[in-house]
Amino acid sequence: MNAAPALVWFKRDLRLHDHAPLALAQTLPQSLALFIIEPAWLQSPECHPRHIAYTLQCLALLRRTLAQRGLPLRVQVGEATQVLSDLRRGFAFTQLLSHEETGTGWSYARDISVADWCRHQGVQWTELPQTGVVRRLRNRSGWAARWARRMDTPQATVLGDFTAPAGWSVSEQAALPSLADLGCSDTAGSLPPAGEQAARDVLDSFLTGRGRDYRRGMSSPISAADSCSRLSEHLAFGSISMRAVHQATVAAQQNPAPGMAQALRSFSGRLRWHCHFMQKLEDEPAIEHRNFARSHDGLRAGDGVNADPVDTARLQAWSEGQTGYPMVDACMRQLCATGWLNFRMRALLVSFAAYHLWLHWREPGLHLARQFLDFEPGIHWSQMQMQSGTTGINTLRIYSPSKQALDHDPAGDYVRRWVPEFGTAAYPAHIVDERAALSFAKERLYGLRKAAPVRQEAQAIQQQHGSRKSGLPNTTHRPARKPVRRAASPPGNDGQGELF
Repeated sequence: MNAAPALVWFKRDLRLHDHAPLALAQTLPQSLALFIIEPAWLQSPECHPRHIAYTLQCLALLRRTLAQRGLPLRVQVGEATQVLSDLRRGFAFTQLLSHEETGTGWSYARDISVADWCRHQGVQWTELPQTGVVRRLRNRSGWAARWARRMDTPQATVLGDFTAPAGWSVSEQAALPSLADLGCSDTAGSLPPAGEQAARDVLDSFLTGRGRDYRRGMSSPISAADSCSRLSEHLAFGSISMRAVHQATVAAQQNPAPGMAQALRSFSGRLRWHCHFMQKLEDEPAIEHRNFARSHDGLRAGDGVNADPVDTARLQAWSEGQTGYPMVDACMRQLCATGWLNFRMRALLVSFAAYHLWLHWREPGLHLARQFLDFEPGIHWSQMQMQSGTTGINTLRIYSPSKQALDHDPAGDYVRRWVPEFGTAAYPAHIVDERAALSFAKERLYGLRKAAPVRQEAQAIQQQHGSRKSGLPNTTHRPARKPVRRAASPPGNDGQGELF
């Protein structure tokens, strides 16, 4: 890489520490930083005002941190290539530095457009990994060891100050836009503390004792709020790196706080699950829209094959927490109000939608994506399919609302908090008969899985996406996600985002 002006493009990596593009920019003579608020994101069906509000909080704190190092952070609204073109007229950067991103379809299409723009403008785009996800992976064999090597690599160190180009003062940066400026209603609700320091505080509190009841307390919606790490939104927005979390966990295991040894072992394993699920979307982007197992196409309305109309009444009742099943409704209401729910209860919501209500995973998945502050596309869509029984390889996980209530809310405190009208005439009757609904779902799915072609397809899916702990032979599958061409050369438990 020649000594040329560089633009650091922030995406879902809103931090200073362990930020490889920033560290690389410090070796170059002039640097500027950019975050783009893209219309494709604002208009995407997964976006919610809480995601935008949390991003703006992260950006305000990051801008302040970077300003202390002399690096201006411009926040622009617009389509990526247009913003880059406009910016380049005032700052003739020849290096574009960013992290790799495994995101939803709009971000993938955006990256293709940016790669084409760079090629035509003579800009070298350097993308650097920030998770354990491997681009253009041809085989899952050895993936876990590769993850460990990447996570054990020393963190990228950002030392000293940056040199900003003339005329780009950190003291003259435009104010960040508001939700209203971006055309969003102010319905973000209360949000947890954002930013890098908040992420480190949350991690430290968990490793030094808050997580001692992690293994037992993570399943109950009552205890999980304190027992879980609560790092998922920080990882989703990149206010802390997976490598920093992994290395801090390893260090804590060397001299664990009282009562933390077992919790740390369990937590450490789940960090790998995060990237394992993200890798599935990287390898096969189509799983955002279609079943892993194509033999399952047509089972439910709404999958693009079954022509029956989607049962919008059931979908609405589920989305609003009005199914007549109090544990399901309490979970949905908590999620919609706070943006967070523990992983076992996320699985309950998806299981109920998939098996009791026989809804295809796509529309429920979009609703949940909007509600989860920690929405992580690779984890989310993989888990939506796994919990809905359309991967073809996972055991069907059908959760009983009554059993989950008995196991995790035996006194009914949680239900009374979120469904205060339960037990009164204002609360609806059961939307479906549980026994009849599950009998239908099991008959359809178990019957399908008996067919020889379905079993053969499952073997192929396992070969492509499954963990190599299964003992499968070391054979290759078809190439992964089509490489995005760059200017210089051809170019994350039971629940969704909250794995911890």
